Amino acid sequence: MIVVAGEALIDLVPQRAAGDRTDNATPAPLLPRLGGGPFNTAVALGRLGSPAAFCSRISEDVFGDMLMEGLRTAGVDTSLVQRGHEPTTLAVAALGPDGSAGFGFYAEGSADRLFELPHALPPEVRALALGTCALVLEPGASAYEALLRRESSRGVFTLLDPNVRPAVIPDADAYRTRFTGWLPSVTLLKLSVDDAEWLGGVPAEWTARGPAAVVLTRGAEGLSVWTADGTEVSVPAAEVSVVDTIGAGDAVNAALLHALATRDALSPAGVVGLGSAGWREVLAFAAESAAEVCARAGA
Repeated sequence: MIVVAGEALIDLVPQRAAGDRTDNATPAPLLPRLGGGPFNTAVALGRLGSPAAFCSRISEDVFGDMLMEGLRTAGVDTSLVQRGHEPTTLAVAALGPDGSAGFGFYAEGSADRLFELPHALPPEVRALALGTCALVLEPGASAYEALLRRESSRGVFTLLDPNVRPAVIPDADAYRTRFTGWLPSVTLLKLSVDDAEWLGGVPAEWTARGPAAVVLTRGAEGLSVWTADGTEVSVPAAEVSVVDTIGAGDAVNAALLHALATRDALSPAGVVGLGSAGWREVLAFAAESAAEVCARAGA
């Protein structure tokens, strides 16, 4: 089983036709979509057929019920989900002309911020994936960080996707320091070009600090990987008519974990042992998965 830990929220996505240049004085209608990077990753794993569980705190409000149903419909185990009466976090998306998305978050006092460290994960857990706002917003961030360190220390494969959202990071330097401190507990680091630029590092530096591999998503330029033994592989992006890019990086997370699991490579040795040919196949599958998401509105 693969456990994905982190926030589940509602994306409010503008419903404006591609190429519409209506001025901002006439706002586009906002359609609620199930979202949150970790939630999207868990749902994608379920749809790919990987046994997956979601570990988070979800509201008991109507949006929370929708999120729980979305997980169950995708075949994701919800036994690790904590419920609370606090509201669901909202993320208002702003789409660029190329379909890229920025977000404004309404997360004060929301349920996912009050996540508590679970006593234990099931013994059959093979991997843990986390990241995004869950590792920023306290007090839940410290609980998710403790989960990362605890599971890594007992040999669980870990994937970290920082998915940096500067708008919710109160102290950039403090976050960068925390990020560096997480790396010894990370098996696979996946991040975007924008994340890497904001964090101020390069893949070779990060593999030296702990991760067995670093995967970098480069938008229309494709994906690249650097492994601890010096292997470097790049693949092009899959061709697609982009509606928006919401959830594309989350689909990459799920595709990487699914592909590694099917190759029995959910370990540091397995990641390195794939070699150039194996990683080329894994990255190509991730690129195709991201393209599927970009062809649709919302995650």
